[in-house]
Amino acid sequence: MKILFTKNIDRNMISRELGDDIAVDCIEVIKTTPAHVKPFDLKNKSLIFTSANGVDSFFKNGFMPNEDFTAKNYNKIYCVGEKTKKELRKHGFGTFKVLKNADTLSKFITAKCQHENFLHFCGNLAISVLDKDLPLQNIKYKKIIIYKTEELSPMINEKYHAAVFFSPSGVRSFAKQNSLEGMKLISIGETTSRELRKHTLEKVLTSEGNNFLSILKLIRKEILNKD
Repeated sequence: MKILFTKNIDRNMISRELGDDIAVDCIEVIKTTPAHVKPFDLKNKSLIFTSANGVDSFFKNGFMPNEDFTAKNYNKIYCVGEKTKKELRKHGFGTFKVLKNADTLSKFITAKCQHENFLHFCGNLAISVLDKDLPLQNIKYKKIIIYKTEELSPMINEKYHAAVFFSPSGVRSFAKQNSLEGMKLISIGETTSRELRKHTLEKVLTSEGNNFLSILKLIRKEILNKD
């Protein structure tokens, strides 16, 4: 059994969860770098983060939210996924709301937060759900490109029983030079699964949570039949 992870992953964690009887390769298919954005006033803005990279680049550029809910001009922070939430915690900030994916975030904002003014700190290849849905509902929304993603598109000659994907851009990067046919396809979330379905008719297995442990549990159950 050979499994490809399309990003560098801690091999010890993989071994602990999956055992030592499988062969694992980790190949980066995308590269992210912070973009330079001069900090500006966040007064009366609600902040959206859909990736840990967005959070990291936000603070590297010197932005600082006001999380004091008793203050007049505090910032509500919305994020997608537990990994993004943990990155905010590392910088000492909590979240007003954590949603599983961009679709559920869009629906939540549309239903409950129509009068807020949103800034989405994201990458240049960020998912387009929010910027398509929110303006249609006359919700004030603006993307701030805080990091850049480059699709590396490596050609991979090795054959694998399964491949694991972590983002839509990772799927596109892999699919430019490689076939998705004849493999078990595992995705970290529905947004990435949706991108996979654009490139193949193969069945896509989607993790319940947007985190790496959920991915490993899915592999154990559906690929290795260990649970």
